[in-house]
Amino acid sequence: MEEIARVYARSVFEVAKEHDKLDVVREQLGQFADALEENRELSIFFFSPYFNTVEKKDGLGRVLEGADEIVENFLGLLIENHRMPAIFRLRREFEVLWEQENKLLPVTITSAVALDAATVKSIGDAIGAQTGQQVELTSNVDPDVLGGLVVRVGNSILDASIRNRLENLRRSVARA
Repeated sequence: MEEIARVYARSVFEVAKEHDKLDVVREQLGQFADALEENRELSIFFFSPYFNTVEKKDGLGRVLEGADEIVENFLGLLIENHRMPAIFRLRREFEVLWEQENKLLPVTITSAVALDAATVKSIGDAIGAQTGQQVELTSNVDPDVLGGLVVRVGNSILDASIRNRLENLRRSVARA
């Protein structure tokens, strides 16, 4: 069942992404799954073998009134293929894919003096372009840096500060 949910989640995710409707599909799938969880009669109706596909699709149309076409078609497909019981696992898989797609890359820029907003944004945009990810940007002032920048991107640090250069010079002289 896990693999089935993964395959279906990936499929609806790709279609939603292609149509730029990831957030809409995520919200509506979540609302439908929540409704099934909260309403026993509704879940019995959609999961029961006593109701045929036509009856379930008709009921789906009533429940999803005003829903996005992608969601309607997708849930209809689950009904046709008798896969509706996978909806909860499918929702979890979709959430994982959505979170991966929308993950922000944390970037912290530390300098000796306050940088203007345009400079900070320019650095963030360049990092975003290089990594292909959206950037969550913060800027700090630390006088101990002395000059230059210390940029933390995720778990990596680029230390182009005067303090770091002086420290490296001090170590080189100490070894000589």
